[in-house]
Amino acid sequence: MNKTKGKIIIKNIITFLILFGLIYIAYQFYQLNNFNDFIKSESRINTAEFKRDEEIKYDSTRSYKIQSNEYNDAMFFKEVNVKKNTPYKVTCMVKTNQVESKDNIEGVGAQISVSNTTEKSKTIIGTQDWQKIEMLFNSKNREKVEIGFRLGGVLGEAKGEAWFSNFTLEEGTQDENSNWDFACFIFQNTNVNINNNQISINVTQNEVSDISNTITRFEKSCSQLSLNKMTAKCDIYQIETPITELSYDDEFGYYVSPENVENQIKDILAQNSYDHIFVIVKLGSEKYQNDIKINDWIGLGSMDYYGIGFSNIRLPNDSKNYIYKYNAKINQFPEEVFLHEFLHSLERNAKEYGYERPELHDYEKYGYKNERLIGQKKWYTDYMNKNINTASNEKIGLPSEIYRLKPAKESNFEYSYKIEEFFKEPQNLLEEIQGIWKNFTRNMQTILKQENVTDM
Repeated sequence: MNKTKGKIIIKNIITFLILFGLIYIAYQFYQLNNFNDFIKSESRINTAEFKRDEEIKYDSTRSYKIQSNEYNDAMFFKEVNVKKNTPYKVTCMVKTNQVESKDNIEGVGAQISVSNTTEKSKTIIGTQDWQKIEMLFNSKNREKVEIGFRLGGVLGEAKGEAWFSNFTLEEGTQDENSNWDFACFIFQNTNVNINNNQISINVTQNEVSDISNTITRFEKSCSQLSLNKMTAKCDIYQIETPITELSYDDEFGYYVSPENVENQIKDILAQNSYDHIFVIVKLGSEKYQNDIKINDWIGLGSMDYYGIGFSNIRLPNDSKNYIYKYNAKINQFPEEVFLHEFLHSLERNAKEYGYERPELHDYEKYGYKNERLIGQKKWYTDYMNKNINTASNEKIGLPSEIYRLKPAKESNFEYSYKIEEFFKEPQNLLEEIQGIWKNFTRNMQTILKQENVTDM
């Protein structure tokens, strides 16, 4: 072998080693940044760091890490095809380090969520080791949803570190019966600080007795007013642990959100399968008439606790008030507030399932009155049975199907189907290259969309 050939061989070897080194560096960079089919998103662009972590992982696969040193709402998500009116369960393993929410807002932290909705899993904050979290949701009228793994939340921003791993998606079976189970939590004590004023309000046993009787009447009215299209079974729980914080809204004033009472109710709800939640609370008394600002409401609905309808029922300040007491001469429909707030959840469901229906508060528009002894009972009856007359002689109201469209629950997944293609790591180099290109084009589309929104 002459010297020229030797130099050429050495040069080729060096070139090969350099090329190999560059490929290796590029591949390592890809391994650190590859989020497969997931799209990265954040409310404060270029604030969070998205990485695949080789050091901190749940199993042999690199975990997916979000790190926000500043408050942000960061998420990686994937669009998934779903069947209409079908329950789904998403699970993952999550680990956190020093996660905190801005202004200590409940429900903000490391979580699973459906993008652009309030549907989410429980939220992990602080520093916690690997644990499994899950999110149940019903597809309702949707054929596609964006399932995301998030450090932040629809209610606010968070900072810290969160690692996600072992993603699964299950398709369940819809419960087709129209038997609704209600959890009714009577909070016996409210002990809150409002404007540096400590307020302690207790519910009397007479009030507990009155509200319990009203709940029994609500059960019967659900069957009677719906003409047996649904049944209601209510379990009553008296909660001694006081409510120590309230939520506030400019329109309604102070009220009880799911986050305010989650610690008191979560164990009961985890052991049972409920379709709707009533939280019964007293926010005023003869002593504290106006200390807790309430803008003229006795019931608030249209909230949800992980997909389950959640309503407030407020006891009156005056214990002699007849609003929740049956009296033939004063109030023959004391269960009206319970029914009204439950119907708000059905109204919301009907809208999300794509059904046309009148607004629950529009009774006067269709010629109904708020009558002295029975309130809006006639309106509710026709509303629940799609029997409201219109100017064009059509019948409108809630469709009969709505009573069978209940929230997703664990019981829906006794015979579930695991969707393997939801998350699959690349199995070879070709799949990895395809994943790189797909992820690049999707991220470019997302960036362009965000820039277009900013320019508008």
